[in-house]
Amino acid sequence: MTLSKSQYTRALQCHKSLWLYKNTPSTQDTPDTKTQSNYDTGYMVGELARQLYPDGVAIEFLTESDGSATASLHKDSSNFAGMITKTTELIKSGKEIIYEATFKIDGLFVMVDMLVKNGDVWDIYEVKSATTVKSQYIDDVAFQWFVLSKVLPLGGAFVVHIDSDYTRDGRLDVRELFNIANITALVAFKLPQIPQTIGDIASMLSGDMPHIDIGGHCSSPYRCDFYTTCHRHIPSPSVFDLYRMRSKDKFDLYSRGILSYSDIPDDTRLSEIQKLQISTTMTKKPHIDISKIRQFIGDIEFPINFFDFETFQEAVPRFDDQRPYMQMPFQYSLHILQEDGSCEHKEFLCGEYSDPRSELIDNMLLDISSSGTIVAYNQGFEKRIIRELAKHDKARATQLLSLNDRFVDLIKPFRSRGYYHPAFNGSFSIKSVLPAMFPDDDELDYKKLGSIQNGGDAMDIFAKLHLLKDKNKRKAIRLDLIAYCKLDTWAMVKIYQKLLQIIGRPMRLL
Repeated sequence: MTLSKSQYTRALQCHKSLWLYKNTPSTQDTPDTKTQSNYDTGYMVGELARQLYPDGVAIEFLTESDGSATASLHKDSSNFAGMITKTTELIKSGKEIIYEATFKIDGLFVMVDMLVKNGDVWDIYEVKSATTVKSQYIDDVAFQWFVLSKVLPLGGAFVVHIDSDYTRDGRLDVRELFNIANITALVAFKLPQIPQTIGDIASMLSGDMPHIDIGGHCSSPYRCDFYTTCHRHIPSPSVFDLYRMRSKDKFDLYSRGILSYSDIPDDTRLSEIQKLQISTTMTKKPHIDISKIRQFIGDIEFPINFFDFETFQEAVPRFDDQRPYMQMPFQYSLHILQEDGSCEHKEFLCGEYSDPRSELIDNMLLDISSSGTIVAYNQGFEKRIIRELAKHDKARATQLLSLNDRFVDLIKPFRSRGYYHPAFNGSFSIKSVLPAMFPDDDELDYKKLGSIQNGGDAMDIFAKLHLLKDKNKRKAIRLDLIAYCKLDTWAMVKIYQKLLQIIGRPMRLL
């Protein structure tokens, strides 16, 4: 049996996941943009962390032609014989810092991010792009220790991770960007369990697929990439779609054979929204409370500024006054609706090479009308970004913060049960509300857009746009970003118009 550290930690999450990975890899879910983005970030952070221990030698492995890290979902250790040989040679030659040191011992395969000689012993450094040390990292490093201890004297085990409090000021300070956590004692606690765990894994892999039902392990610590395979028997909608029901309660219903809404016993404790979910699904008709919709409409004053930000996040700050994973606004869309039904669109999309905040503030303060309501969908996000902008630009902080006093949240009539459609399926996001209210309108279909169809796509793609050398591809992406953000605010206009229609006050858009 060959077992890598990623396969070992996969088995700790779920034996069935590893069995499927080894035996039916074609049933694996296709990585989405976010998964690939996380992998690329981890690769980049790993490269940067080497500056903490410079002058080492890297054991090279293949990368894609565009410079992104090779997807490691199906790495087969038999492809790494040269890396293993090179590692052995470097150690014998007296090299004291090795990046991606590679070992295969008794069928157990590991690659160590940084292996550093410390006197007569070696220290293991695992680099993570996260901002905290998570329990699964301990298991990861413990497996590395278990393997390496067979051939090397070891001293300490460390996790190198991002310091979320770091704020860039001038040149990037790598020693301030990273924290180094000593996890040697935590690893030592794990070591006695590893031989038995490996034996259990070997026994499992030698047999038929283990019968393991779905559970909390499907999503923790990571969403399993065989999630779809194992959830095929779950109908839609199901108890797993119930709005804000605790995962434990959902699985309690499932364990009792309760899957569809019609199976739920009458004495089950449910929130008002959950009851509404069930009743509208059974009747196939939306729930409408005209008084709540009228109350919401009454809070809005013309001109109405339908407003939406797009932001990006980076593990490593590129600009001054930027923190790791800080949400940086780079784009907005604005539709301004007048009382006569006329509607004007304004937008801003920054350049990909410079700090977007100052120019964005300039344009935003000019574009948003000086009076009237600002409408956002889930306003907490927009208001939080504006507060961050006010901290960044203290000279205009008062002007910026005054915008927050004018916000009204378009999600309110839906969360307050003024309007609920069974097609919401327990979600009040605009991506659920819009197609439910306009099921046959291609103009409002996010799936008809280009490469960017959700906020996560916009965030991840823009964050890497400055690395894309092809000018035509950059231009195409920028057009897709504009189209996506514009649809976000136009969708709000149409939802508002629909709500007016429901309460008998139709408005014709000019």
